[in-house]
Amino acid sequence: MEAGSMLNSVIPWKPKRSLFLKPSNFPRLVRASSNPQSQERKRGYRGPKPTKDWVADWVRNNDDAVRSLPIYVGGASLLAVLFNRTVSGIAPVADASSSQSRADLLTLSLAVTNILTGLVWLSIRPKSISVVNPEGVECRNICSRLPDLVVSELLWAWESLSTVTCCRSLVVIYDSNCILQIGMAAESGNDDEYVTVDASKLMQGSVYQGVMRSGSQSYLANLLLYPGRSELSFLPSNTQAVILQPLGDKGIAIIGGDTIRGFTTSDQAWIAFIGEKLDAALSKYADAVPLVVQDGI
Repeated sequence: MEAGSMLNSVIPWKPKRSLFLKPSNFPRLVRASSNPQSQERKRGYRGPKPTKDWVADWVRNNDDAVRSLPIYVGGASLLAVLFNRTVSGIAPVADASSSQSRADLLTLSLAVTNILTGLVWLSIRPKSISVVNPEGVECRNICSRLPDLVVSELLWAWESLSTVTCCRSLVVIYDSNCILQIGMAAESGNDDEYVTVDASKLMQGSVYQGVMRSGSQSYLANLLLYPGRSELSFLPSNTQAVILQPLGDKGIAIIGGDTIRGFTTSDQAWIAFIGEKLDAALSKYADAVPLVVQDGI
């Protein structure tokens, strides 16, 4: 009975503290700033502040005056030595036993050195590289036997290169045939006619042979300094830079630009990928009938 009464009895339970927070403990209102920039202004910028080199900026803005400064310093020093020599009453003939004469000779040598330095600074200037308009005739020749898919690939390559890079001429030689000549070309003797590409003659030259032998891209940053430019007579005479991109082992793409060193490193890498894409499209039709160039397509 005692055990049963103990089970049936109710044990009071009064927790000393609540397990849940009352709603009154939470903030009822959250204030948000409508202008976060005002808070940033109040806090201020705590990061590193950029420094400005006043000397470098002044030299950059006064390049001519800085290059001429040694001439003025040397000339003033030379005049000061002659004036001192005249006022001091020393004989105009240099005397090796006189300390004044030795000092004057040393000062004269330094003054002449300053003058020569200024003349060298004025004569040596960085050459500004500018865009040169190609001197030639615009052409658009595409092989008539190519499928529409390959023609679209070639036109896409030309539009991409002429838009993004300094490319102004594009010639594609594949399977011993010139399948594309587009852009600016050299002007022939007749009016409004251009020099066409002789694929067989080009393939016998050292330019084509060297690129196909190496199997890698060749970049002629300044075509005027390259002795083999005579083999690229179909390009405008004032073409500034040329990229020779092999298309597998059966062809080459010749890209002419209008700026010296105008093709950047990223342009060269991108042109290499375009060459692989054209090679993949043209390799499917390598065994086609001998191709003939057709105008105005």
